[in-house]
Amino acid sequence: MMQFEWPWAILLLPLPLLVRYLLPAAKRQDAALRVPVLDDFRTATSIELGSHKNYVVLMLATLAWCCLIFATMRPQWLGEQVDIPVSGRDLMLAVDLSGSMQIPDFEINGRTVDRLTAVKQVASEFINRRSGDRVGLILFGEQAYLQTPLTFDLKTVNTLLDESFIGMAGDATSIGDAIGLAIKRLQDKQKNSRVLILLTDGANTAGEISPLKAAELAADQGLKIYTIGIGADELLRRTLFGVQRINPSADLDEKTLNAIAEKTGGQYFRAHDTKELNKIYNMLDELEPVEQESESFRPISALYYWPLGAALTIAGLIALLRARGLFA
Repeated sequence: MMQFEWPWAILLLPLPLLVRYLLPAAKRQDAALRVPVLDDFRTATSIELGSHKNYVVLMLATLAWCCLIFATMRPQWLGEQVDIPVSGRDLMLAVDLSGSMQIPDFEINGRTVDRLTAVKQVASEFINRRSGDRVGLILFGEQAYLQTPLTFDLKTVNTLLDESFIGMAGDATSIGDAIGLAIKRLQDKQKNSRVLILLTDGANTAGEISPLKAAELAADQGLKIYTIGIGADELLRRTLFGVQRINPSADLDEKTLNAIAEKTGGQYFRAHDTKELNKIYNMLDELEPVEQESESFRPISALYYWPLGAALTIAGLIALLRARGLFA
């Protein structure tokens, strides 16, 4: 069905008549140059419209004005009602962008990649499966930033996650600040529907609040935190003295991550490779939703540009005809 956003604009329709009858008529001025023989200035291709010439101009101008008023009323097409599945979960995803996320100890399709690249691929698939959930994105390093507020627009969340890069939030790791930011953004939501999935590969080395203190505040607010520690336990590195085995996850503070999850009623997961990381996200898919009433909306399409285009076309036609001497 069609509706008008500004229906009151139809009151402007008689405005030209009011201007015509209320304002004083303009005084005609004598021409600066009088030509005794006008026929000498008429071209052979000129067209005489006769007495109905002014009537045609008036009709075209009236039609253009009506189209302009119709456009001003902002016509809109109201589509059929669309139901949005809503599970009731408010899910915030916090991703570590510190310098250690560039360690290449993950594999995707037989190709060695850094940790952030693996997280982007697996988390992207996880986000795409969140139909009905409001999803937000926090990126943290030395500082924590809200990259995307809670939204049903999963495509935007995925795009902003894909555009993130290592070091954009600093090289250190502020786990506590990331949790604090999630608490702030979720504090007005329903208590038993708040979920934070925090992914990191290190320990808290920056920030204004400690992770355990932030976890206590989260527990008081009813925020459930699932922590994921990523990184391989062994990495082969070639040096001048041969191949060395190193532990790229030596800085991972599993004790703190486990304590954060326990304090908030969540769970700690350990991902050594891409396969385990994907398995963890599949387990998180099974989080029990909180039933809420479904939301719905009716898509609205603007139509004002059609009558506006018609008004401009008619005005251009009148100007063209006058330029060619067909109308006075």
